[in-house]
Amino acid sequence: MDQELNFTYVTLDWYVDINKYRYVYFFIMFALYSLIICTNSTIVYIIWIHKNLHEPMYIFIAALLLNSVLYSTTIYPKLLIDFLSEKQVTTYSACLFQFFMFYTLGGSEFFLLAAMAYDRYVAICKPLQYHIIMRKSTVSIFLIIAWVVPGCHIAVQAIGSANIKLCDFNIKGIFCNNAVYTLLCERSRLITIFGVVALLDLAVLPMLFIVFTYTKIFIVSYQSCKEIQKKAAETCLPHLLVLISASVFFVYDVSIARVETNFPKTVRIVMTLQVVLYHPIFNPFIYGLKMKQISKHLKRCFHRPRSILVLKVNA
Repeated sequence: MDQELNFTYVTLDWYVDINKYRYVYFFIMFALYSLIICTNSTIVYIIWIHKNLHEPMYIFIAALLLNSVLYSTTIYPKLLIDFLSEKQVTTYSACLFQFFMFYTLGGSEFFLLAAMAYDRYVAICKPLQYHIIMRKSTVSIFLIIAWVVPGCHIAVQAIGSANIKLCDFNIKGIFCNNAVYTLLCERSRLITIFGVVALLDLAVLPMLFIVFTYTKIFIVSYQSCKEIQKKAAETCLPHLLVLISASVFFVYDVSIARVETNFPKTVRIVMTLQVVLYHPIFNPFIYGLKMKQISKHLKRCFHRPRSILVLKVNA
């Protein structure tokens, strides 16, 4: 029976160093998770209720922020439960599901950023054709591709890993990312090949497309009037900042999986936390502060209760 359980359950062994402060860490992570949910959901709600924001660019922003909420929900609830548990264990199937969701949503982010880059390219470089090209059907196709294609890629990895014998049952990490590969007795050629294919299709190619697209935008803007240059800067800068953030944490995650097992555990924990901590919080603040239309609606939203209170007092 114990042998069967060993093949079913895996242990997250990073918690050994922090059991003493588990309630402090629980409170901090719960506060951060609540902040992620509230900030992202607020902007999604603002885009949803205001019809003047029902344009492709804002729809893609809403999809990106919704993606951040799902991405965080893949990690934080299990993380919070583990902080309060004596033993941090999970079934191998649940671990693979978390792996699947984490990388599917991570890949979706790059696809959504690529769709946003294309939208800005059409808006600035082909303004007269914008409404013909960026129709509702086009936006819907981009959104479907952004979530389905990464899912299909990562499903091959997850299903392939499910059928391989495990030789280790301790994951060196805070959740089931690509550290699950260290559990396998032998990584099959299928997983290795599809890993490279997924890396190219879900990250490298979208990033190259985005860089190419923004290069074209900046060339056209540089040759145009100041008004177009201003428009390009206002709408493209937030996307570029988010792209840089996503790219940095993507490289971070890949690098973490490659470090040696004797790497100091505390440093490894801190490095891994970067992947899930800052980026989901970074996105809503960038779009809330840098996108003029969203920022304007946010100010109205938070100033309205104060205005109503003043009117009641004066009455």
